[in-house]
Amino acid sequence: MKIGRATVAESAICTSDDETIVVRGRDLCRELIGRVNFVDYFWLLVTGRAPDAAASRVLDATLVAITEHGLVPSVQAARMTLAAAPDALQGAVAAGILGCGSVILGASETAGRLFLRIDALAKDKGLSLADAASEVARELRAQKQAIPGYGHPQHKARDPRVARLFEVAAEAGTPGHFVRIAEAVEQVLPAVTGRELRLNVSAAIPAVLLDVGFPAEALKGVPILARCAGLIAHLTEELAQPIGFALSYQATREQVYTGALPAGVTLKPKGGH
Repeated sequence: MKIGRATVAESAICTSDDETIVVRGRDLCRELIGRVNFVDYFWLLVTGRAPDAAASRVLDATLVAITEHGLVPSVQAARMTLAAAPDALQGAVAAGILGCGSVILGASETAGRLFLRIDALAKDKGLSLADAASEVARELRAQKQAIPGYGHPQHKARDPRVARLFEVAAEAGTPGHFVRIAEAVEQVLPAVTGRELRLNVSAAIPAVLLDVGFPAEALKGVPILARCAGLIAHLTEELAQPIGFALSYQATREQVYTGALPAGVTLKPKGGH
């Protein structure tokens, strides 16, 4: 990330006066509210241009695919935060988003950059996608780095969301170039890693989004935006049916203390309450 030297704060996203609000060159009230859906508005905000039909459909599909994922750590953190501060919904959402990183949600960005690297290598050296994918994958393995977007603790075959996202992208008429790169990586991984690592949703999302021209710099923002909606759903349920403290109690019951004890102290077994 560049450290800017600007002395004047400039932005091309939004401005306003007492009568008009302008967003990306559009009159918010006359041209956007009630005229564009949120997915298209998000694309406009990020890129400065309206999406075409294919981009709109693919972005919408990726947001739906990644919004909800059950009681993952980020959701538990959000629900326990709300249990401790039920008046601070914004703090609980923030707690959940702060729990998103390279393991949960962040892999979409790193997988996208992997695909761009393979694409550049194939073009620069005149390699097939398979050969470029193999070369990059072997470099990552030599550096003891994981291959982002492949393998899943539950879905040992392909993550079922992958096929549907690829179907949507094909139906929308996208070029499919980055989808082919994603599949090329999957095909070479057994020879590189000795394991059958299948595509998961964190690889499918950047593959279909890069194919419709979504900026690589904003890829991480897609699962974050989607997960905000999922967190709000969990927190609404938390207010009506609280489980935040139950989650913390379960962690306490399961905890195994491995530290030292003071001389002469013997701890009693934990009870069931």
